[in-house]
Amino acid sequence: MTSRPIILGIVGDSAAGKTTLTRGIAQVLGVDDVTVICTDDYHRYDRKQRAEMGISALHPDCNYLDIMEQHLSLLRQGQPILKPIYNHNTGVFDPPEYINPSKFVIVEGLLGYSTRGSRDCFDVKVYLAPPESLRTHWKIKRDTRKRGYTEEQVLEQLRKRESDSEEFIRPQRKWSDIVVSFYPPDDDTSEQSDLLLNVHLVLRPTIPHPDFTGILNPSKSLLSSAIRLELDRDMGKPVDVLEVDGHATDEQVRQLERLLCNEIPYLGKFCSLEGNQDVGKVTGTTGETLQSYPLALTQLLITYHMLKAADIYQSNEATLRV
Repeated sequence: MTSRPIILGIVGDSAAGKTTLTRGIAQVLGVDDVTVICTDDYHRYDRKQRAEMGISALHPDCNYLDIMEQHLSLLRQGQPILKPIYNHNTGVFDPPEYINPSKFVIVEGLLGYSTRGSRDCFDVKVYLAPPESLRTHWKIKRDTRKRGYTEEQVLEQLRKRESDSEEFIRPQRKWSDIVVSFYPPDDDTSEQSDLLLNVHLVLRPTIPHPDFTGILNPSKSLLSSAIRLELDRDMGKPVDVLEVDGHATDEQVRQLERLLCNEIPYLGKFCSLEGNQDVGKVTGTTGETLQSYPLALTQLLITYHMLKAADIYQSNEATLRV
């Protein structure tokens, strides 16, 4: 598609949903066309060393940000890298991996926007900001089930990391093009509520978003009960806010999808209205696969921006060749 990859950044605090969103977008685009990079691999110290030094993985001093920036620059040029690997299960480093970028590169992690050099490498920048109560719920669930921690250990880790989250992670929100906040409709963080989450999407004017103004038309009452577009401010700057409720219906979702697909027709093959079965999938408590429309539309919006960025890049390259 392009002579260099289109690079998407997904940044957020620990257990904010970065890996879930990354896997979903990669599935939509096609895993063979996507290279996924985790910036946690650029930790300077392993888990034991961090504990001995009293430093958290969220602190810039605990990460090789200069090497990460260099690698992102190489990937943007379409060049391969020899990427380190941090093993979250063992807490130590595995042998490095040779990475040749695909058409699309998704870079997810804690500190992807922490330096200007790194920020300049992204075509689209997303920041995940769930309510802290929901992030705590997700982190307890993940770290107790997959990483061998007790609930008390997870809560203590969150307490110790809070100052670093406030100083180093959350300020990166201001560099994003889209802020994604999944949240329960009534502050319920039960297992089942994960399937019914609403989403609050802050759309900054830093990239050209789809024309959602049709949602503001009073005649679109079918949409307004579950999908709304509002004007707001985020970190002091004017933004559009798109809200999608977890109880949105098939027809409401199709209307919003049409707004995306009309502008980029070949996005249609990714839409649920065309029968795609990979969009917005969530695993239920008993292992069943269910669909979350807020997640599906978030994935499609981000996919839209990646395809749009590829179009813009191709147009610029064609102009330069002329």
